[in-house]
Amino acid sequence: MYVYADNAATTAMSQTAIDAMLPYFKDNFGNPSSLHSVGQAAREALDNARDKVAACLGCEAREIYFTSGGSEADNQAIISAARLGARKGKKHIISTAFEHHAVLHTLAKLEKEGFDVTYLDVRQGHNITAQQVKDAIREDTCLVTVMYANNEIGSILPIPQIGAVCREAGVLFHTDAVQAAGHLHIDVKEQNIDMLSLSGHKFHGPKGVGALYVRRGIALTNLIEGGAQERGKRAGTENIAGICGMAAALEEACAHLDENAAKVTALRDRLIEGLSKIPHCALNGDPVNRLPGNVSFCFEGIEGESLLLLLDMKGIAASSGSACTSGSLDPSHVLLAIGRVHDVAHGSLRLSLCEYNTEEEIDHILAVVPEVVQYLRNMSPVWRDLQTGKRQYIL
Repeated sequence: MYVYADNAATTAMSQTAIDAMLPYFKDNFGNPSSLHSVGQAAREALDNARDKVAACLGCEAREIYFTSGGSEADNQAIISAARLGARKGKKHIISTAFEHHAVLHTLAKLEKEGFDVTYLDVRQGHNITAQQVKDAIREDTCLVTVMYANNEIGSILPIPQIGAVCREAGVLFHTDAVQAAGHLHIDVKEQNIDMLSLSGHKFHGPKGVGALYVRRGIALTNLIEGGAQERGKRAGTENIAGICGMAAALEEACAHLDENAAKVTALRDRLIEGLSKIPHCALNGDPVNRLPGNVSFCFEGIEGESLLLLLDMKGIAASSGSACTSGSLDPSHVLLAIGRVHDVAHGSLRLSLCEYNTEEEIDHILAVVPEVVQYLRNMSPVWRDLQTGKRQYIL
């Protein structure tokens, strides 16, 4: 048995998404900017996809802009709000310490341009409160950008309450909803969201395509110049197949959201209960307000990279909070932000489930993970020092 439990990284494409895409690879290959009938057929498909995405978010079709994914959407939303603020002499932005790097790196770039960024503390409950946002807002605040749900530890932020605070203060509110779209109920109007980013491959759509919701009346700054596509705000011939696949996948996910969430939450809770029995471990993330499929743990005395490799050998695809790319040995910024010390943060494991997972797969995970953790601890000099009292347990 091989269990795919890394759905927060990417999901398998649904048959619905594949079927929606296929016609635009061969027969309906037109450019939607062309005036002839082949091009206009593509234009109709583009418009229909925009209608579907808008319906899922509770907004107007003209408020949806298609992008290459969540990172581009985050960049355009944040930079646009910053430029609008700067024109009014407002150069203060509020975010959190555990945002995705698409947000954090964009904010770091703006800081070099003279913007002041407040990063809200997420150690209390591995989350933030609307009161923290309210207390941080200043006269020169131009934007609040906080994620809808954290990609590593699953905490769901109080988005409707934060939206209400921002609307009352007259501050633009952007949320990175890449992990939330298709999994949680979203209504941008009711929740007072001004801008929202999403990505197709997180809800069984294709990779390389995303969307940005922008409330009507907010002026976008172009990141890509060259053509009049997306109402002049995102140049480049539209990826019709990808857009249609994403729209179909989002529509399907939202239509079955409650039943999928109930199933996945039950699997998640069973997994959390079982893994919690492993000695000297800790659950990461808000224990109540968390994504249906997110299970994130730290295990003391082991390294996350070794855990992942051994789990893969035993038929489980998972991920770790530790940064094991680009030669970095530093633990995840998310885990450090919630207060995990380096030694503990290195031993992290994220299992992210979807509706395709089964009870039998959970059984397999619960049988394998404790065995692998103990195997690694038996080889670890750190674990030996903990057991002999040379070091003190943290968890």
